[in-house]
Amino acid sequence: MANVATRLLSLIMMLQSRPSWKAGELASELNVSERTVHRYMAMLDEIGIPIYSERGRYGGFSLVRGYKLPPLIFTAEEATVLYMGANLVRDVWGQTYGDAVTAVTAKLDNVLPDDLRAEVAQVQQSLVVGGLTARDYRPWEATIHALRQCITERRCVRLAYSGIVRREETGHVIEPYGLAFQWGQWYVAGYCRLRQDMRTFRVDRIQQIEPLAERFVMPHEFDVREYLQRAMQYESPHQIVVRMDACVAQSVAEWDSNWLTVTDHDDGSITVRFGTANLDWATGWVLSYGPAAMALEPPELVERVRAAAEGVLHRYGGGSVDQQAPEAFQAKPPAATF
Repeated sequence: MANVATRLLSLIMMLQSRPSWKAGELASELNVSERTVHRYMAMLDEIGIPIYSERGRYGGFSLVRGYKLPPLIFTAEEATVLYMGANLVRDVWGQTYGDAVTAVTAKLDNVLPDDLRAEVAQVQQSLVVGGLTARDYRPWEATIHALRQCITERRCVRLAYSGIVRREETGHVIEPYGLAFQWGQWYVAGYCRLRQDMRTFRVDRIQQIEPLAERFVMPHEFDVREYLQRAMQYESPHQIVVRMDACVAQSVAEWDSNWLTVTDHDDGSITVRFGTANLDWATGWVLSYGPAAMALEPPELVERVRAAAEGVLHRYGGGSVDQQAPEAFQAKPPAATF
C-alpha cells in the first residue's frame, strides 16, 4: 500500500506539472500498465481529487484548473534522495549549480523536523557515492557555465578547439544543443557550422569560448538525449581472446562486467573474451600482466604483443632477461574505452 500511496502522490504532482497527460505517458513514467493508471485515477476520484478525463486521440487526463496539492511532508527516504541528489549535482557540475545546491539544502534544513533531519544525516553518513569525476574540472567551470547559458538561451558560440587527431586549434561556430557527462568527461553536442553536421566536443579540449549574440532554433524533432546516447556508443570491431595464468585469474575474473565470456580451465587459468575498438590499448593491457597473460586472438593482436615484447627486450640490451614473477603484475580492469 505504501508504494500505491507514493505513486498516487507522484501522479498528482505530474498532473500539476502540465495541463494534460495521456495514459501511456503516465504508465511509462510510473513504470506501471495503462490499466493500473486507470485504476489509480478511479482511486483519486474516490478520495475527492478533481480529475478531468477526455477520450479520443487528443484526449487525456488533467486536474481541474486551479486545484493545488497541499504542502507535502517528506519521509526520511524522500529527504535523503533530495539531499544526496543535490550533493551529486554539486560534485558533477561544480560551482555552476553551487549556489542552487546551497539554497535547496538550506530550505530542506529549515522545513524538516529535528528528528527527521537527524535521521537523514545518519543515513547520509552511511551512503557514500564518489569517484564520479575522473579529473578535477574546476579549471573548466567557466566554460561549462557559459555553454549551459548558451544552451538555455539558444545562442551560438565560437570555440577554439584542439581535437584528438589534429592537435592544432580549430575555430568552430556551433549551435549548442546539450551537455553530457560520460565516463568522467564533459561533452557538448551541437550543430557545427564549419562541418555542416552534428558534432560532439570534449569540454577539456576547448581552449577558448566566445558566446555570440546570434540565436539559433533547435529542430523540433531533435532529441538531445537520444543523439548523445547514440553518439557515445562506440563499436567494438575487434574480438579479443586472452588466456590468464592461475596467479592472476581470480583478480581478473572479478571484473566480470567487462568480459563477454570467461572460461575456466583445470589448471586454474582462465580465458577472457571482450570487444575493443583499439588494438593499441589491448596490446598494452596484455603486456601489463607480463608473462601471466597470453594473447590468443586476433592474429593482429598476437603480432603486436610479440613485436612490443621484442622491442622492450631490445631496449634493455637484448639477450635473456630474468622473468619477473607474474605475481608482481597487479591486476587491472579494462579501460572504459572499449
